[in-house]
Amino acid sequence: MKTLRNFLLFSRLHTVIGTVVSVTALYCIALSAGHAGTSWAVSHLILTLIACLGANIYIVGLNQLTDIDIDRINKPYLPLASGAYTVEFARRLIFLAVLPALGIGIYYGGFLLATILISLFLGTIYSLPPFRLKRFYFWAAFCIIAIRGLVVNLLLFLHFNQVLNQSTDLPPIVWMLASTIFVYSVVIAWFKDIPDMKGDQQHQIRTLTLIWGAKQVFFWGNLILLLVFVGVIAMAARYPDDWNTNLLMVVHGLFILAVGYMSRRTLPAESRSMSRYYQFVWGLFFLEYIVFSISAF
Repeated sequence: MKTLRNFLLFSRLHTVIGTVVSVTALYCIALSAGHAGTSWAVSHLILTLIACLGANIYIVGLNQLTDIDIDRINKPYLPLASGAYTVEFARRLIFLAVLPALGIGIYYGGFLLATILISLFLGTIYSLPPFRLKRFYFWAAFCIIAIRGLVVNLLLFLHFNQVLNQSTDLPPIVWMLASTIFVYSVVIAWFKDIPDMKGDQQHQIRTLTLIWGAKQVFFWGNLILLLVFVGVIAMAARYPDDWNTNLLMVVHGLFILAVGYMSRRTLPAESRSMSRYYQFVWGLFFLEYIVFSISAF
């Protein structure tokens, strides 16, 4: 159990869940876009999941390898920061993770290979010097937004649509999903740094939280989330033939209430309180994919 716990901590479980949910949802949306006789071809889903999870573990693992001193302050429970993993072991782990990602990407080529290569490239320059883009709030957010908001949703859907339906069309629901997740990625990029102010300040990581302050970032992040929920409701009502309008409207109305309730109970300047809220936003992120995939049928 301790070995499994350390591996899940190293893999950053919430990002693993996000990858599994997003890949599976995009696969389901591609199925819904096909003809009635379209084969499920589950092997495409499984191979794509393995590739994307390998890339995910490489990216989050590399980030921990370059942030050991910072994590000893901000996240001392992580395996490298706590000493449960050695640097050499972590290097081997991310090497083993990236091999199937590249191998499966090369096997499929096209959109999946592009997804893997772009994600690995941005994840690498996010963490490694001399680039180390995580030092700059704009470029740090750009890397997260580009991968989670655009690359995954557009290129992975095109990959599934091509292998399942021999089509490269992007239906309206994919554009609205990508737009919604784009905004979530912005907010996640902002909120992830709020509980880490102490370590970031000591190591000259210039986050938006240190520039604006935790309360301002928290306020604007929540306002953006609320606006995107209103936008989804408006688009769902405006174009009822492209998705399940009632489902999208009801669920996003509930999201508005949930954000209003949870944000009032959160103290952004307190690390534990903000960490709980950050996980809550990830929970909404997971639900978006589930709701959009159901709405596509």
